[in-house]
Amino acid sequence: MKINEVEALAGIAKKNIRFYEEQGLLSPKRNPENGYRDYGEEEVLVLRRIRLLRKLDVPIDEIRLMLSGTHTVADGMRRHLISLERSQRNLQQAISLCQELTGQDIPISQLDTEGLLSQMEAMEQSGTAFRDVAAQDIRTRYIAPVAVTAVVVTFMAALSGLLLWAFSVSPENAPPIWFVLVLVGIFAAVGVGCIAALTQRIQEIRKGEIDDAKKY
Repeated sequence: MKINEVEALAGIAKKNIRFYEEQGLLSPKRNPENGYRDYGEEEVLVLRRIRLLRKLDVPIDEIRLMLSGTHTVADGMRRHLISLERSQRNLQQAISLCQELTGQDIPISQLDTEGLLSQMEAMEQSGTAFRDVAAQDIRTRYIAPVAVTAVVVTFMAALSGLLLWAFSVSPENAPPIWFVLVLVGIFAAVGVGCIAALTQRIQEIRKGEIDDAKKY
């Protein structure tokens, strides 16, 4: 089957299917004639299992353990229940604090910010989590593309500077200036391309591309 057919049968978007393949949850065979992915009924069944578990908010790592046979469904659910109960406690603490603030019919300028922050910090020390972990994950996703772009751009700039320096020191032994400029232009184009790719990637992350893929 082609991915369009699998998308219809499993009820999962193509980008989600690709994401699960990247995560190692799905390993379709390859057509030996053209190298294309060749999906079968087994892949559709696996995807429907994944969809079921993701609707229960089971993490990708836990699904991987279940699909590999390392954990049974009961093992995975016990671990997931612990996580859900922890989230429930955190949510209840946040609800209680919001209810407390609801009773304070005052403008924000009169809000006891420091007192409330101290109260929240004490609650966090007791195990409550108020921080937006998803936002922290998104910031973490910036690190790899930014680092790679910085390395490539720095390397291209260093090569360009080295060529120009070599030409200025010994122009009679250096390649023709037009050749040097062409190389410098190529290096600059590579750097600009990396920056453009980084910009696009950051936009994708901000739009929640990966989070969208993890919904099902």
